[in-house]
Amino acid sequence: MSRRKIYLYTGFMIIVFFIWSSLASGENEEEFTERAKISVRDVGHQLLLANNDSTSLVLPIIKFNNSTYILPFEESLSFEPSRLVSIIENALNKGGLPEHYRVEVIQCEDYEVSYSYEMSASEESTIIPCVGRYLPKKCYTIKVKFTQVKAQFFSKEILLYIMFLISIVFLMDVLYNKRKQTLVSTKNKDIYASIGSFQFYPEQNKLVKAAREISLSKKECELLAIFVANPNQIIKRDELMKKVWEDNGVIVGRSLDTYISKLRKKLKADDTIKITNIHGVGYKLEIH
Repeated sequence: MSRRKIYLYTGFMIIVFFIWSSLASGENEEEFTERAKISVRDVGHQLLLANNDSTSLVLPIIKFNNSTYILPFEESLSFEPSRLVSIIENALNKGGLPEHYRVEVIQCEDYEVSYSYEMSASEESTIIPCVGRYLPKKCYTIKVKFTQVKAQFFSKEILLYIMFLISIVFLMDVLYNKRKQTLVSTKNKDIYASIGSFQFYPEQNKLVKAAREISLSKKECELLAIFVANPNQIIKRDELMKKVWEDNGVIVGRSLDTYISKLRKKLKADDTIKITNIHGVGYKLEIH
């Protein structure tokens, strides 16, 4: 597998891990809903007490969506807007809920909005109209909408699935590349070059003639591969020694002549090919 792919998979895993970590330390939707309901219920309790009503029920809080909650009452009530603002602000602050929200007081009989205001963390954006004017005693429901609640697109479970899928894709990619390399290696082993009546298999270090295999040493194979790539051409001694020995950190003297002699013996079964010594220069593989 290429380094680029490894870096890509690693990067994906790191990003997903950090997102998962941030969600793990954050609050999920269910926890937010429970705290919001408790705080809004406390608003209802305080409003009833402000109306000298300690017996009427605060009806179950209705969750319209994750950001909107509706507070109904059993009995009619009246209140002054600034008192409502103070009660709601205190209750939501105690619950650690967002400071950005919009409040609507809705009449039960016709669903008209009798009063509304908006709160923001900055005073400049806060809008509280009609302070000091009492709302008449009626049946009301109060709607609280949090205006900066961000829905979680990813849940921890979804991110775990994504991490799992990335891992599976990574493993499949590794196995595919390994299999591909194996097939290429196997294919390369079947590749041979024809030298007269011989078949030369450089990957398997052998010569084959009429189903008879002739093993080659690693150095013999490397030398023969150079000759096969340059048939009927003079190859200098220095070039052969550099490619076969010096590149591997070993410098030799007469070793080259020894290996050439061994190759000649293994190729002598075919009179159409021979390795000729070019005095003072190098060697040439002659193919007739």
